Order: sequence, then structure tokens, then C-alpha cells
Amino acid sequence: MLRTEFLFLERDSAPSVEEQTADYQRIATTLDGRPLIVRLLDIGGDKPAPYLPIAAEENPALGLRGIRVGLAHPEMLDAQLRAILAVRPAGQCRIMVPMIASLAELRAVRTALDAAAAATGHTEPVALGIMIETPAAAITADLLASEADFLSIGTNDLTQYALAMDRGNPAVASDLDGLHPAVLRLIARTCEGGAVHGKWTGVCGGLASDPLAVPILIGLGVTELSSAPALVPEIKALVATLTIDACRAHAAAAMSCISAADVRTLARSFRP
Repeated sequence: MLRTEFLFLERDSAPSVEEQTADYQRIATTLDGRPLIVRLLDIGGDKPAPYLPIAAEENPALGLRGIRVGLAHPEMLDAQLRAILAVRPAGQCRIMVPMIASLAELRAVRTALDAAAAATGHTEPVALGIMIETPAAAITADLLASEADFLSIGTNDLTQYALAMDRGNPAVASDLDGLHPAVLRLIARTCEGGAVHGKWTGVCGGLASDPLAVPILIGLGVTELSSAPALVPEIKALVATLTIDACRAHAAAAMSCISAADVRTLARSFRP
């Protein structure tokens, strides 16, 4: 997965279509045909860009960020979509939309993608997926999955919003834990919603790199994990030891716990 905001930060102007295309193409070529999931610009909040006129907000985590920025600046969204569509071979890139909270937002991005494809003569189908980072998206995952091609759970933000704790606030950040039973239940709801329409659900947040969390995530219905590169061998070796029945029973027990601490205690005693 490519987090494209790093192309937009620490500069005086947004990258051009040509500049973005060159960067995306370089990465795609290095992957040698393997799929590249390109997350649309996730900026705002704790990732400001000096050239974007976003007014100061009392609570940036609840303001103009994620896809809301792209929809507020359609020319920037169009440029990024055109750059992704220009990557060859066509179809290698899949597009993922951050901070979706409603089907209307997904439809707006789909309309922008269709317009960019028509303007550039792109005729190959492009997978358009969404990030589940808000409780609203998790609860309505079945509705979103009816039009999204895949779902990917960003557990860091989902945890922040589910527990109403700002992860940038040191007074509460230490209590943020994605293994809280409330977060696990939202993950389960997301997987169930995706399965209704035959769409896969992955995790690209911090939990995907947590060995204690992985068996629980698989038991909840997660089918793809986007782990930190250094941890991929460890996570792959762990997954190879698991059985789906054991993971499902473990996940059910975890959702019945009363706290994240209890879930972690349970997880440490799990034996596949």
C-alpha cells in the first residue's frame, strides 16, 4: 500500500500530474506486476500542507481531512486520479479512499474517477476500495461494500474515533488500544458487511503488525494484512501456524472481554 501524502508534504506546491505519475510508475515497476494499492491523499489534521487553504480548526481530527480534502479541492483529486490512471500496465494500481463516512462520499469519488478516465481515454476497469476508519463506515459496511471493490480497516483512526480519544493527546494516548472489545466488534461488523457482497476486507493499521492481534483479526474475518515491511516475515510465519476454527473461537472470546487489557492477556495465552 502506498501512502501518497508523503509526496505532498514538505513542499510549497502540490505535485503535478507528471510528477505523481513518475513516482507511482517507479514504484509499480519495482513491484514487477504485483498489485499496488494507492491510497488517495490523506492530509489535514496532523498532516498540514502549507499550500492548502485549510483554516485553523478547534478539533482537526474531526474536521477537513482525508477524502474530505480531496472533495473540497476537486482539481487536486482529479490530478491524482489522472496520475494513477497513467501508470502502466493498466490495472496494476488499485485506488483506496481514506476517511470515508458515507456512501455519498464514495459515489462522489467514483464520479470523479469516471470523469478522469473519460478525459484520459482510460478504458480498463480500476478497483476502487475504501478505508474503514470511522465508526459510521464500520456500521454501514454492508452499504458501502455494495459499491466499493474492497474494504481496508485503518485501525489507528478507527480506535481513536471509537474510543473518543485523540491519539495525539498524551493525556489519553496511552489508553488507546485497537484490541479494545468495542474496536474488535466494529472490525467484525465491517468483515460481515463486506462478506455480504463478496468483498474482501483487509487491515492496514497498526494491529496488522501486532502478533497478538493477528489471530484475532483472522478470526473476525479479515482476509488481508498490510504489515510493516520489517515484520512481514514474522507475521507470515505466524499465519502459517493458524487454523481458521481456532482463530474464530479466539476472536469470539476476545469480543466477550471487558477491556483491551483482558484481550491482551487472553491473546498471550492463545495457542494455535
